[in-house]
Amino acid sequence: MAKKGGFPGGMPGNMNNLMKQAQRMQRQMEEKQKELEEKVWEASSGGGAVTVQMSGKKEMTSIKISPEVIDPDDVEMLQDLIIAAVNEVWKKMDEESDEVYGSIGNGLGSSFSGFGF
Repeated sequence: MAKKGGFPGGMPGNMNNLMKQAQRMQRQMEEKQKELEEKVWEASSGGGAVTVQMSGKKEMTSIKISPEVIDPDDVEMLQDLIIAAVNEVWKKMDEESDEVYGSIGNGLGSSFSGFGF
């Protein structure tokens, strides 16, 4: 027979506390997701020649292009600057999301130590 508050087979821990912790983590993740969706990230390339803003919903909200980089004879350069700025803003978004969600997951700490995770 399992001890009161323990797992069958004598595994350490308290299932009720684990469930509460999981629910708390879920609420934290939902809150952080909402915060990230409302945030706006910005990145530029070419020393500020092209600047891109992206919402947390991964929608481009703004692009600014300096007139001096608009050269009809070198459209490829402008295309490369736009791609670089967009890729940089996505990178910033991904890094911050990973950091935010990683910090929530680290909150489990020793709760799963008995499970080999």
